[in-house]
Amino acid sequence: MDSQTSQSSQASQSPHTFQVDLRGLVDLLSHHLYSSPKVYLRELLQNAVDAITARRAEQPDAPAAVRLYAEGGTLRVEDSGVGLTESDVHSLLATIGRSSKREDGLQAARSDFLGQFGIGLLACFVVAERIRVVSRSARTPDAAPVEWTATDDGSYTVRTLPHEARPEPGTTVHLVARAGAGEWLAEDRVRSLARDFGSLLPYDVRIGDEAIADLPAPWDRTYPSPTTRRGALARHCHDLFGFTPLDTIDLNVPLAGVRGVAYVLPSAVSPAQRASHRVHLKGMLLTERAEQLLPDWAFFVRCVLDTDSLRPTASRESLYEDETLATVREALGERIRSWLTGLAAGDPERLAAFLSVHHLGVKSLARHDNEMLRTMLPWLPFETTDGRLSLEEFALRHPVVHFTRTVEEYRQVAPIASAQGIGVINGGYTYDSELVEALPSVRPGAVVSELDADTVTAHLDTVDPAEELALSGFLMAARAKLDPLGCDVVLRAFHPLSVPALHLDDRAARHEQARAEAEEQADDLWAGILGSLRGSAPRARLVLNHLNPLIRRISSLRDPELIGTATESLYGQALLMAQRPLRPADSALLNRAFIGLLEWATHTEPGKDDLR
Repeated sequence: MDSQTSQSSQASQSPHTFQVDLRGLVDLLSHHLYSSPKVYLRELLQNAVDAITARRAEQPDAPAAVRLYAEGGTLRVEDSGVGLTESDVHSLLATIGRSSKREDGLQAARSDFLGQFGIGLLACFVVAERIRVVSRSARTPDAAPVEWTATDDGSYTVRTLPHEARPEPGTTVHLVARAGAGEWLAEDRVRSLARDFGSLLPYDVRIGDEAIADLPAPWDRTYPSPTTRRGALARHCHDLFGFTPLDTIDLNVPLAGVRGVAYVLPSAVSPAQRASHRVHLKGMLLTERAEQLLPDWAFFVRCVLDTDSLRPTASRESLYEDETLATVREALGERIRSWLTGLAAGDPERLAAFLSVHHLGVKSLARHDNEMLRTMLPWLPFETTDGRLSLEEFALRHPVVHFTRTVEEYRQVAPIASAQGIGVINGGYTYDSELVEALPSVRPGAVVSELDADTVTAHLDTVDPAEELALSGFLMAARAKLDPLGCDVVLRAFHPLSVPALHLDDRAARHEQARAEAEEQADDLWAGILGSLRGSAPRARLVLNHLNPLIRRISSLRDPELIGTATESLYGQALLMAQRPLRPADSALLNRAFIGLLEWATHTEPGKDDLR
C-alpha cells in the first residue's frame, strides 16, 4: 500500500508541458498586444531586415534585398538574409517566443536587430489563415532548402525541398488571407504600409519594382541653401503631420544614437494635450504615438526621428520607460532650449512670431530654468495695466512690480489701479504668477509684491473729514445692510469718475467669508470647531466713489429702506464688474435689489391717480 502511494505521489509530481491554444493566442495578440492588424507587415519587414543584418555580420558583402509581392489575397515576402536549416525551423518557427537573436554567435550583435523572430511571424496569423516559409541557410550552404507550413489551428508540417526550389540563401514567406482580412493583403494596402513602416530602412526594400525606402532621411540630405532645406522639411512635415511648421529644429544627438527633426506647430495647443511623435528604430517605424519622448513643456512641437538606442515595449508600438529614454528626453529638451536661446540672440523677429503663438510653453520652461527666464525676459508677454508688456519692460517702468494671483482679482482692481498709477500684472494665467515671483532671482533689485485690498485702498484719496461726517448716517445705514454679507463700506475719491463703487477683497478675506458661511450651516460640533478657526483677516469692502454723481445722489437719500436697496444694488453691480463668482446669498441680494428698485420706481403716493 505504501509503495502504491509512493508511486502515485511521484506520478502526480512529474513535469508536464504547457499546451498552447494558437487561436486563443492569436486573439490575444490582435485584441490586446497590437493596436491594429497592420503590424503584421512591420513584423515581416523586421524579420527580413534582421535576417539580412545577421548574414552581413558574417558576410559583409552579402546582398541586402527585400521584395514584396501582393496579389489575389496572398502576399509573398522574399529576403536575402541568413536563412534557416531544418533544425532551425523546428527550433525557431515551431516554438512560440523563441528568437533567432538568442542563438550562439548572434548575441553580441543583438543591438543590431529590430525584433524577435518567434513572436513576429506569429503576428501574421492576425490576417492570415496559413503561413508558408521556404528558407535556405547561408551558414550551411550545402543544406537543402526547407519548407515550413503552418495553419491557424496550431498544426504545421516541415519538409526539405530540392536545391533548385531556393537556389540562393534567404527566406520567402507566403501568406494566404483569412476570411474577412483580404484587404490587408491587397497590393495598395501593402504598398501604403510598407512605405509607412520602411521609408527609412537601410536596405533595398521594394514592392514589385517600386522602391520603398527614401534615403537619406530628409534631415540628413544636402541642400543648396538653408532656405531650400527649410522648404523641403516643411513639405515633409505637411506629408507626415498635415500642417506647415512655424519652424524646424534639428534633433541630432550622436551620443544617444538619435537623428531627426522637431516641427514647431503653427497654432497654439493646450499644454495638457499629449503630443504624438513618430519614432523609427534603426529605420523601421516603431510608433506614431510616442508621448514620452520630449519634456512636458515642449508640447509645441511634433517630432520625427530615428534611433538605435531606445528600447521598444513587447508590442514594439511604444517606447519602454527607462534611464535611456530619460536621458534622450533630457538631451532633446536641451536641443529645443538651445534653439530658443539662439532665436533670442540672433533672430528676434522669428522669436516674436513663435512667442505670439507658443508663449505658454516657454513660460513653462522658464519657471524651472533661471537662465531661460533671464534670456526670455525681454520677450515673454504678460497682461498688465500698461498693456501687453514683457516683465523686463514692466519692471523698468515700475519700482514695485505688483501682481494678482487670479484673473478675477486683476479685473477687479486693474481700472482703478491704473488710474491711480499703480502698475499691476495679471498673474492669474498659467505660470504667470510663478514667473513674476521669480523675477528677483534673475533681476537683482527688482521688488515684487502681491497686490491686496489694503494696497489699493491706500492709493485712493480720502474724503474731507467734514464731508464724510455729514454722510455718517448714510454710511451707517449702508454698513448695516452689508454687514451680514461680511462686507464693510468705505468712502473714497478716485478715478475714473464713471466707476461708482469698487468691491475689494483678498484671499484671506474670502477664506474668512467661506469659513463663516460654513459655520452658519454646520451643526453645533462643527460650528464650534469652525468658530475656533476664526481669523483676524480684514473683511471684504465696498469702496464708494465720492466723485461719482450717482453716489452723491444716493448719499443724499433720507429713506433708510431706499438707502439699503441702493447699497445692495451697488454691491451687486461691483461684484458683476469684478466678474467674481456669485454666492447664493449674492444672487438673492441682486434679485431683491432689482425688485426693490422696480417697486420704488413705480411707487405712487396715496390719493394720486396712476399715470395713464
